[in-house]
Amino acid sequence: MEFLTDEQAAGFGRFTECPSQAELERVFLLDDADRIEVDKRRGAHNRVGFALQLTTVRYLGTFLSDPLAVPGGVLDYLAEQLDIADPSCVKAYVERVKTPYEHQWEIRQLDGYVEFGHPQRHELFQEFLAARAWMRVETAKALFDAAVAWLRQHRVLLPGVSVLARLVLQRHSEWVSALSVVAVSGLVLASAAPA
Repeated sequence: MEFLTDEQAAGFGRFTECPSQAELERVFLLDDADRIEVDKRRGAHNRVGFALQLTTVRYLGTFLSDPLAVPGGVLDYLAEQLDIADPSCVKAYVERVKTPYEHQWEIRQLDGYVEFGHPQRHELFQEFLAARAWMRVETAKALFDAAVAWLRQHRVLLPGVSVLARLVLQRHSEWVSALSVVAVSGLVLASAAPA
């Protein structure tokens, strides 16, 4: 993971700051279909907890191990939409340990999220990485960022940072090696050509 700073690796799949107002409005605004799903939950704590998980996975590309580890601005934005006067009621959401996991399962089904190892999507992802590495001259970090964007767009839950970094580095190294072979071959051909 030498192409990621410690700060970048630590912030992977987590909130590092509160999303901007534009991001809140784009990702955390609950539409009618979201509201129908959220309103199926009993209790304000379950409604806001479900909404947090629903919007967090859309924003980060993963579920948080602690579903309450979100910036206060995100919680307040969702609570306001749900007419929940006291956002701190969300603390009760994790009292029943199974609830967040059950909600994650429902959200996966609802929005079509799959695990990173899902056979068809993993194959598509590998093809994307290979094609991107061969078609663009970019750093491993840029390829990593493109990989994260692809996974989020295709609703594949992000793997751990080291797993994704290794895959990206492998593809990037293959490209660099192939480019070196082409460059050396070109030099040999150029030196052998008649003057």
